[in-house]
Amino acid sequence: MTMKRILGIALCLMLVSGCSAGEQNAQASAASTPAAPSPAGMRVETIAHGLEHPWAVALMPDGSFLVTERPGRLRRVDAKGAIGPPISGVPTVFAQGQGGLLDVELAPDYATSHRIYFSFAEPGEDDTAGTAAAMATLDGNALKDVRVFYRQMPKLDGGNHFGSRIAFDGHGHVFISQGERNHRPTAQKLDMLQGKVVRLNLDGSVPKDNPFVGRKDARPEIWSYGHRNMQGLAIDPRTGTLWESEHGPRGGDEINLPKAGKNYGWPIITYGIDYSGLKISESVGTSAPGMEQPHHYWPVSPGLSGMAFYTGRPGSPWNDSLFLGSLAQSCLIRLTLQGDAIVGEERLLQDLGARIRDVRVGKDGKVYVLTDEDDGKLLRLTPPGKP
Repeated sequence: MTMKRILGIALCLMLVSGCSAGEQNAQASAASTPAAPSPAGMRVETIAHGLEHPWAVALMPDGSFLVTERPGRLRRVDAKGAIGPPISGVPTVFAQGQGGLLDVELAPDYATSHRIYFSFAEPGEDDTAGTAAAMATLDGNALKDVRVFYRQMPKLDGGNHFGSRIAFDGHGHVFISQGERNHRPTAQKLDMLQGKVVRLNLDGSVPKDNPFVGRKDARPEIWSYGHRNMQGLAIDPRTGTLWESEHGPRGGDEINLPKAGKNYGWPIITYGIDYSGLKISESVGTSAPGMEQPHHYWPVSPGLSGMAFYTGRPGSPWNDSLFLGSLAQSCLIRLTLQGDAIVGEERLLQDLGARIRDVRVGKDGKVYVLTDEDDGKLLRLTPPGKP
């Protein structure tokens, strides 16, 4: 085995585990507010356990759940927590490093179509892979009419930085986040799909008003670029604004509000440093002309994952919040919002010591969380003061 291969494996293992403990030394300043203690009165229930590295959960209309497991299994968990057998029809996934079966979302018309959308790491030739997204009809315990409607091209080697989350804007479009596959320069290359947010019509076709449509030097699917590894994506139901969260390297995790055609800077600008402790070799600092500043960042990496808005519940102490999973710091982050401004932050579930991979908000006003472990759990959180 070559030294290059050994170093590559070591880096892969570091990234799979989230951001390293050494991030405590990251040198930067941020506008984030101090973490507050967990609120008294929050109730935590375990709905199910025994899931193998669950990655995403979709809340079903009948009270059950669809859960992806990173090795490549999709399962239904009933309302009482019973875990069903793997659902058939899932495509072959690249289950190496950070790759595998990733996000799952119900289609906007799920009530009539029974269609779901999901993202995954898709294998290619010569041990390459790339992020892909598919749609299918959920028919009992099987997926029917599976169609891969998006493929990150070109496929690259390595097992890191696939993203990936899916979000619908309510206007006939689907957004897909992904990573730059740990090939940093690709995030700035408009003829490649790594490190981009893409925007498609619900059938997978390219919207005519995408920002790079008609340019021969750019992929028409691209909505925004210059991203690192986006594992959180959600639409603010108050405004319809797209929000995304992404891992920094060693420090510099970000929240962005991606706008059409904008460049978010990676790896040219960043508030993080390399895992070696040195600066990112391509970086010119924390700002550069034509590149957007993050909406919010952390100088020490929480290792951000799934995200969900909690809005429209004025009687709840959690109203107007954004929840984010934390892998490296093993907690659930709650950000308090005033409009788009982040005005407070608290850390929940720290006592569990578990990596939080996904978070969703139910119509019942409760919050549903997945822990990323060999014995992964599906948890239900009832906010303080709610019966």
